[in-house]
Amino acid sequence: MSFQNPSDAQIKAILQSCKTIAVVGLSDKTNRASHGVAKLMQQWGFKIIPVTPKPQETILGEKVYPDLASVPGEIDLVNVFRRSEEAGAVVDAAIARGAKAIWLQLDIIDEAAAARAQAAGIPIVMDRCLMVEYGRLFAD
Repeated sequence: MSFQNPSDAQIKAILQSCKTIAVVGLSDKTNRASHGVAKLMQQWGFKIIPVTPKPQETILGEKVYPDLASVPGEIDLVNVFRRSEEAGAVVDAAIARGAKAIWLQLDIIDEAAAARAQAAGIPIVMDRCLMVEYGRLFAD
C-alpha cells in the first residue's frame, strides 16, 4: 500500500497544534524556498528553529543548530527542505527527538521514511508545501 497524506482536517489539526517548527535545510539566501516559507511562518506566529550544518549564527533572527539532536526543548513540527535521498535520515532524527509531526516539502518523497514515522505514531505530510497548505486551509 502506498503512502497517503493525512486529510485536510488532519493537516489543519497538525498546523493548529504546532507552535515550534524546526526547519531542516533552512537557507540564509533570501531567494530560496526554505527562507521564504520560514519567514512567512514566522509572520504567521510560528517559532522557527533553523537547522543546517552550514556554520552560521542566526537565520531570520533565530539561533542556528547543526542538527535536530542539538536543538534544545521541544519540537512540534520538523519541516524538511532536503533532497529525497537525505529525507530518511532527517525523519529518523525527528522520530528520535520525539517531534509531534513531520513535513516533507514539495518534491521530497521517501515512502520508507514515511512508514517509519507512521509506525512511531508521528503524523507525516509528504510532497506538499507547508506555506501553500497553511494558506489554503486557513484562508479567511
